[in-house]
Amino acid sequence: YGENMKADYKNWIPTEMLTGIISGFLVSVILFVMFGVRGVMGDDFVKTIAMFVFGILSIILFVASLWVIYAYRAFSYNGSRHLSKDIIEGVSEHVYLPAGGKGLDVGCGSAALTIACARKNPQGIMIGVDKWGQEYSAFTKDLCERNARAEGIHNVDFLPGDANKLDFDDESFDAVTSNYVYHNIHSTDKQELLLESLRVLKKGGCFAIHDIMGRAYGDMEDFAQKLKDMGYEEVKLIKTDDGKFMTSTEAKIIRLNDSTLLVGKK
Repeated sequence: YGENMKADYKNWIPTEMLTGIISGFLVSVILFVMFGVRGVMGDDFVKTIAMFVFGILSIILFVASLWVIYAYRAFSYNGSRHLSKDIIEGVSEHVYLPAGGKGLDVGCGSAALTIACARKNPQGIMIGVDKWGQEYSAFTKDLCERNARAEGIHNVDFLPGDANKLDFDDESFDAVTSNYVYHNIHSTDKQELLLESLRVLKKGGCFAIHDIMGRAYGDMEDFAQKLKDMGYEEVKLIKTDDGKFMTSTEAKIIRLNDSTLLVGKK
């Protein structure tokens, strides 16, 4: 399979967003020229209003187009920046399994992190779970399986699952990981989400959870101390938006500031 297929991890910027914003900009420019510059309606008042409205809209969509193109190129797995790949590889470095062990990737998406962890831990198996909902329709279980086959990775499995309530018993896994998932889950306490993921981790197991841990997460230093008080052997918060995975300027541009890795051992 690996020789005939190529993994498609999808861009973190949906293609529909890219084409939609650029198309919107082009349409707004056309309308600005038609109704504003040329005044096809033949009315000076309408022409003035059209120039103002479509002019402002064109400027806004132009800036949005520049941003979405920049972000799309940065997140491309095949581009020169390949930020997504760097992040996935960086997170997977913190995931290790014992012989015959099991790891869980919460919100696996296109399986990039699941596969990276499985490749680094051939002695164990990685399980990726995701809702694969309509909101991210490009990501499916079938895509995950195809990507694993394309990469020649066989120690993986994919199941439907919900980060709010994982369908696994307590202490079922030797490692738990996740990448940029929980900030997309609205109206849910982020620290409760973290505790739910850590619930299924075995004593002595490792965890590596990467996300935008800003205001919505609350005081993460207090949370780290809470885990230590609960008996966790190691707990670290590692900033990844200050040069580790991306520069602080780049993080702000692509709205990944406050990116942080929560790593440790239960």
